[in-house]
Amino acid sequence: MTKARRGIYAAAISPFHADGTLDRAKLLNYCQHLLSDGGCDGVAPTGTTGEGTSVGMADRLALPGDFAKAGISPDRVIFGTGAPSLPDCVALTHAACDAGYVNALVLPPYYYKGPSDDGLFAFYAKLIEQVGSDDLRVYLYHFPQMSSVPLSTDLVLRLRAEFGPVIAGLKDSSGDFEQSRAFVEATGGVAEDFDIYPSSEAFLWDGLDIGTAGIISGSTNIFAPKVQVARQTAKGPARDAAMEAVRKARAVASKYPLMAAMKTAEAWRSGDDSWLQMQPPLVPLSGSQKAAFKADLAGLDAEVEPAE
Repeated sequence: MTKARRGIYAAAISPFHADGTLDRAKLLNYCQHLLSDGGCDGVAPTGTTGEGTSVGMADRLALPGDFAKAGISPDRVIFGTGAPSLPDCVALTHAACDAGYVNALVLPPYYYKGPSDDGLFAFYAKLIEQVGSDDLRVYLYHFPQMSSVPLSTDLVLRLRAEFGPVIAGLKDSSGDFEQSRAFVEATGGVAEDFDIYPSSEAFLWDGLDIGTAGIISGSTNIFAPKVQVARQTAKGPARDAAMEAVRKARAVASKYPLMAAMKTAEAWRSGDDSWLQMQPPLVPLSGSQKAAFKADLAGLDAEVEPAE
């Protein structure tokens, strides 16, 4: 078993072929970039920013094997394996574990709204029981704006009490730092080996100071080097300045549809316009949005240099 290392993760964007299938080779190469020059400690493929729920099952099942063949360290990858169907979620999580990637980011079943905590507990319990691996490490995925199925602190504590270290942590994509604080206070955070990841790098040091494990963010697809500077700078004016640069960068990303903006930035970086393809119903940035985004990036003292 290799639990995911703590630190700065990118919720990796996904490239698609013209027919809508996942370009797995390109995604693999892109994640290797994120883990090297991209400045990330880890990657979270097939999550929300990676349009994971729009990726076909065949590609999602095959992807962990691709990562294994490429030799990407399992402690640097948290695969999104959530699905509204329990059998699909089990199959995806099983495939990741079978390839050696035991860290899984798991949305609650998100089609039926207003499920009880008993129902959500049963979903996660059956997932763990049917995967049947003591090495599995589940990261609960709290993203009520998208799933419409929030995870209560009571449910998190109940799952942790029942399954111990198999319930390894939680990604809090609520965007509300007080929600992240509530999860830390309820679970003990890293002091109790429960790894909570807010979804905005603007919360980096606020979170680390109270016991979060790092950040899993969509905008760290391009801004991770800036976040690493802030993370590695000692407390004082230099860190304050680094965090202000991080907050400005995050504010730029927040002005645009995030997945489309990150794909646009990668198309500019790589010179490969196929990155602009989105999986319907999502659409690329408009021409005016691209121009504004390029101007905003140019206005940052950033590691991002949009190409012409």
